Amino acid sequence: MKSTATNRNPLVPTLVFAALATAIVSSLGMLLVPSISQRFSVDIAAAQWMLTVNLLAGAVATPIMGRLSDGPHKKRLLLVSLAVMFLGSVMAACAPTFGVFLAGRVLQGLSYGIVPVTIAIARRYVAAEHVQNTISTLSVTVASGIGIGYPLTGIIAGIFDYSYAFWFGAAFVLATIIVVWKVVPAGPDTLAEKRPFDYAGSGLLALGLASLLLTISEGPKWGWSSLLTLALGVFSIIVLVLWVRMEIRLDHPLINLRTLKQGEVLLANISAIALGAALYIAMSVSSLVAQADAATSYGLSLPVFWAGFVIFPLSAGSLAANRTVRLVAKRVGIQAMLPIGAIIMAAAGTMLWLLHSALWEILLSMLVFGIGMGASYAAMPALIARSVAAQELGSSVSFNQVLRTVGSSFGTAIAAAIIATHPGLLGEASPEGINMTFLLGALLCIVLGAALLADSARRRLRKNR
Repeated sequence: MKSTATNRNPLVPTLVFAALATAIVSSLGMLLVPSISQRFSVDIAAAQWMLTVNLLAGAVATPIMGRLSDGPHKKRLLLVSLAVMFLGSVMAACAPTFGVFLAGRVLQGLSYGIVPVTIAIARRYVAAEHVQNTISTLSVTVASGIGIGYPLTGIIAGIFDYSYAFWFGAAFVLATIIVVWKVVPAGPDTLAEKRPFDYAGSGLLALGLASLLLTISEGPKWGWSSLLTLALGVFSIIVLVLWVRMEIRLDHPLINLRTLKQGEVLLANISAIALGAALYIAMSVSSLVAQADAATSYGLSLPVFWAGFVIFPLSAGSLAANRTVRLVAKRVGIQAMLPIGAIIMAAAGTMLWLLHSALWEILLSMLVFGIGMGASYAAMPALIARSVAAQELGSSVSFNQVLRTVGSSFGTAIAAAIIATHPGLLGEASPEGINMTFLLGALLCIVLGAALLADSARRRLRKNR
């Protein structure tokens, strides 16, 4: 018999708490790059590897964790993943060398795979009438939690030092482990379908994704036309093509690619790439503008203590949107929330492009961005959950998470390339580079929003015939 979770049951808050731990750990990156560079006496380009290795580890771990979450040992998987994240946080906090620090960041990369596991647990144990709202909340929690994590990271690093931010992350993860151990139902899931694990598919996907993301992340530094960049890019494409061909032929693949033929799943995955890129452009460049010197004509000269607060309205907007989505979706349907969210994000991106010379302009844009993000990110997993079988939910949602990560990587690489090709007099980003990068983020959302609206209109016409 299926166990249920209601408002009196602490399971849903526990899963949200676990997803929030992911957001907290994910926030321990962008703002701290200058601090890490200074602490370990490495240049900024080398310090950026703290972001790259974390992203690579997450891209590899997420689809594997997603498939494992479809199996019988959901609680064990969640606890082991959190334990690895805790170990990584401790290593990063007390690392004596840059190499040990990077190893800790690799272990922290498992945070990207936590959300698919929590969604699989919710789909199994939460009462049917609450499942869709719970899944939407879990999906939004990570993105909105980053808006909380960034200010916390800035405050802790500003008052103390970067290591205290990682100690805070370790303490938060430890608290999550204790709560999960006490609340999440124990024992194997007797309703889970037992199937052989796709080791070959996992290896090919890990190799292909790692190569692709490494190409995207390091392309601006190596040069897009360099032999290394081109060779690694071609290699990643060949490996991923081989993976797709193998997955389609298997009875029990790592990710059931046949579900991509379903319209709602395909829309959710395309949106994950585009909105992931747009979101990361908005966050990273806004953070850059906040900390840049006022002499650049666009910088706000905020210290790290305050720079994190620039992202905070994103969290407030997404949390507010998540509440509103439940009411609006009852009237217009959950599918309509995806184009609505993309259009709102397009408006926010346009605001950032046109208005980013004052702090209030960036804060307002981040708030609107959060509202659109909350609507879009709540819709994506709900559409997937409605379209795939319960046995495929974990892997399908994890693939959506991977595509968000890939989109974020594209956004990072393109933003870095634009800024690098439009330097200021002292090597800083020029106003033209900042404007072009913000414009790109806006265009991504505008094009996606228009495409989603056109698809929605086409579906209504087909339904009325």
